[in-house]
Amino acid sequence: MPIKNIKTLLTQATALPAAIEAKLPAGAPKVSTMLLDAVAKVPAVPDFPMEIPDLPAVPELPAMPGMPQLRRTYVTEVEVRETPTPMSPPTPLVQEYTQPIEGVLGQVTTRRGM
Repeated sequence: MPIKNIKTLLTQATALPAAIEAKLPAGAPKVSTMLLDAVAKVPAVPDFPMEIPDLPAVPELPAMPGMPQLRRTYVTEVEVRETPTPMSPPTPLVQEYTQPIEGVLGQVTTRRGM
């Protein structure tokens, strides 16, 4: 039966989400129910100017895989010892200069106007 109205199109479009939802565990959100609710709320609209062929059949969906087992990595055979001497503080990144620095900055001359 060719599609003549948007309501028929939306109703047929619920077939794929319904097939996916059948594979999901209980309590999963239902998209197909939401689409059917939207179809009921669509006002009467005129038919399409041409007939649209039916949507293709829903393909056979594979079974859902089981939940993956979580891999955990454990650290074993670790020995923690105190350090014999306390660590020295890190060297500062900024160094102080005690001598005057000459010739680093040149003299900048600016002129106003052209």
